[in-house]
Amino acid sequence: MAAGKATIEEQLRGAIETMTRAERQLAGHVLRHYPVALLGSVTQLAKAAQVSSPTVVRLAQKMGFGGYPGLQAAVRDELEARLEGPLSKHDRWSAQAPKAHVLNRFADAVLGNLQATLAQIDQQDFDAAAQLMADPARKVFATGGRITLAMAEYFVTHMKVIRPEVELLMPVSNAWPPALLEMRRGDVLLVFDIRRYENNVLQLVEMAAEQGAEVVLVTDPWVSPAAAHARYRFSVQVEVPSAWDSTVAIQLLVETLMAAVQDLTWQTTADRMARLEALYERARFFRGRK
Repeated sequence: MAAGKATIEEQLRGAIETMTRAERQLAGHVLRHYPVALLGSVTQLAKAAQVSSPTVVRLAQKMGFGGYPGLQAAVRDELEARLEGPLSKHDRWSAQAPKAHVLNRFADAVLGNLQATLAQIDQQDFDAAAQLMADPARKVFATGGRITLAMAEYFVTHMKVIRPEVELLMPVSNAWPPALLEMRRGDVLLVFDIRRYENNVLQLVEMAAEQGAEVVLVTDPWVSPAAAHARYRFSVQVEVPSAWDSTVAIQLLVETLMAAVQDLTWQTTADRMARLEALYERARFFRGRK
């Protein structure tokens, strides 16, 4: 999928206001069970959504797929993109690369990712997630996969200054039981998971959700399986002319989340920062001016 191109899920959300009542009912079912809902037959989908088969066909046509088979083919393409590895990704980008310098091509892709990501973030969900993370009655945990763990570490490093009781969960199974032992109902788990989605991240999310944790998921346009357990989910654009996906849009979301939480907790955060600076000064942690 090209950078910035809307997924089927995004197309459905964007077209809700133009749909008939039956089409909105169908779209709501598909969005709640995406993409699995679109893998069965027309009859199966119509029965599950409690609409007629012609409604299914009509919505697929309205979305520009010609009919239900075309919609299913597009879903399969998205599912294949979820599993795309670095080698095939590099080959695809190389074949389509314009002659401009890689600095310009990469910057154009990243800027497009940022604009597309900001356009699709639900601001009410963002504010609600920030409120959860600012709640002093809740602990905040963060974790990620092989690549995205760095985002979780960055988040935790700063959040420990902003508020107390913030913990990084390493994505290795032998570290989970002690951490889950400390996780109470209502605590917050921030999860980063982009393709190729990792089984250990999903397993950790499942166990945390079973304990009543509020899961906030940051994922990509193809959506991590962990979304089934998330209270809030934010999809960011990640495609760039490289064998690897970009985390720049994730970084933007993380820093904005931290700024939002800081604003909500500033009265106590300012005191924490002042005490921390005093400790740094006493330890001569930073190089002073000569």
